[in-house]
Amino acid sequence: AHTGITMVIVTHLMGFAQEVADRILFMDHGKIIEDSSPKTFFKKPETKRAKAFLEKIL
Repeated sequence: AHTGITMVIVTHLMGFAQEVADRILFMDHGKIIEDSSPKTFFKKPETKRAKAFLEKIL
């Protein structure tokens, strides 16, 4: 249920992130390089770095 509360969760558990997130922020060297919906991030990431990360862990 949506309660109007914002939470920031840092995780390497992609299944969990995909299930609970409204937005995925992907960071590289301390900078946000991608900001998208879970559907977009996991099916068609915008950056080469995110693509490489997902290919390694999925």
